[in-house]
Amino acid sequence: MLEKLFQLKANKSTVRTEIIAGLTTFMTMAYIIALNPNLLTGFGAEGANLWNGVFLATCIASAVGMFVMAFVANKPFAMAPGMGLNSFFAVVVANIVNLTGMTYLQSFQAALCIILVEGIVFVILSVLNVREKIVDAIPLGVRLGIAPAIGMMLMNIGIGSNVGVYSETGGPFYVMRDFFGSLTASLAKNTMGSGYASMVLTVATMFIGLFIIVILAQKGVKAAVILGMLAASVIYWAGEAIFLHVNPFASLAGASFLPPFKDMAETTLFKFNFSGFAQIEGFTIVTLIVTFCIIDMFDTIGTLVGTASRAGMLDKNGKMPKMKEALLADAVGTVVGSATGTSTVTTFVESASGVEAGGRTGLTALTTGIVFLACMFIAPIAAIIPAAATSSALIYVGVLMLTGLKNVHFDDMAETVPVALMLIAMPVSGSIGHAIGIGLIAYTVIKLFTGKAKDVSVLTYVLSAIFLLKFFLVA
Repeated sequence: MLEKLFQLKANKSTVRTEIIAGLTTFMTMAYIIALNPNLLTGFGAEGANLWNGVFLATCIASAVGMFVMAFVANKPFAMAPGMGLNSFFAVVVANIVNLTGMTYLQSFQAALCIILVEGIVFVILSVLNVREKIVDAIPLGVRLGIAPAIGMMLMNIGIGSNVGVYSETGGPFYVMRDFFGSLTASLAKNTMGSGYASMVLTVATMFIGLFIIVILAQKGVKAAVILGMLAASVIYWAGEAIFLHVNPFASLAGASFLPPFKDMAETTLFKFNFSGFAQIEGFTIVTLIVTFCIIDMFDTIGTLVGTASRAGMLDKNGKMPKMKEALLADAVGTVVGSATGTSTVTTFVESASGVEAGGRTGLTALTTGIVFLACMFIAPIAAIIPAAATSSALIYVGVLMLTGLKNVHFDDMAETVPVALMLIAMPVSGSIGHAIGIGLIAYTVIKLFTGKAKDVSVLTYVLSAIFLLKFFLVA
């Protein structure tokens, strides 16, 4: 049955490999289950009821998106409320509060209307193949740079921002800035206070986990990534108990494993506040919807193209089969997200970890989606996966994605400059979409002023113009 559904043999995969890949993807993105409701509710400041509603919406919308990805597109990509987009959503909600005087909950429900419109627009554009045409309009040179740029972003998340440490002296403290960035160990210790011991454990765990993954991969072990993450988790838990005198499993003692469906029904489930939505000025609504659309569209396109490139899923023209269906999956996820109570659902860059573990079909996405649903009951267990273990996988996958640079024609400046800008813009901005926009603008300008304007398609000109407007008028 699974062979017929997912064509495992044709994709040179097995059930075991796909399940391991799905679990690997889950472990690298499990953080979103708690982080998304934290961001959207001011880290619980808006009350447990709304937090619980967003928590369940995160699990459900992500799973639905992945099920569509699995059964309609048969691709191994995972989905969840996008980072960056959720932060932007939280800012929008706060602005609605200030503009209208409504409560945070009422403003939250009004903002969900924006996500609903965005999702419906994307469903229509996906069905009409408009989004696929936009993918095709991205020049091959820019496409070649997407995967390496995502690799830089993954490494930045892993070694830069994924392992923030707090202490009585402040925080968050980061590996590259506060540990390796300090001139001396004593300076780092003084800066981080009691957090220094936690940082040392984090750094040691991160690199031990990374080296375990590399060694296992070099020996041909298919489950290298997930085994390395498990080993890193055990090392971190042992370090917490021995050196930090902390029980790593203390949170499980009083944890509730019953999904708070009642809270969701009262706060977010089909709670669209259309009357509140109508109080927002028309131009502001249009601007917000367009902004969400641009960021989501190019974040998803970049992740799909970059990850598919690494997995060898692109044809000789740099196109991915069933791109339309894959784009439809995140559109459906976004609509479901708006109905259940979360911000825009998009394809996650952490999908690259599952692809690296061997995932090639929708069974990988299905596995990740099932675990996301299970997290409605086992969220406390998912929450104890240490960030240091996740970082090991992200750094490893990031390094592998850099190998895509070998396909870039560095003797062509119209290709080199956009790729170089994307390599730095993606990790610095934290946005795949913005980096692609910078790459498109650079490519268009270089071609236009070097007498090769005809090499640029009309749609590429349009996309470049849209990004210019986005950066300078509605940023």
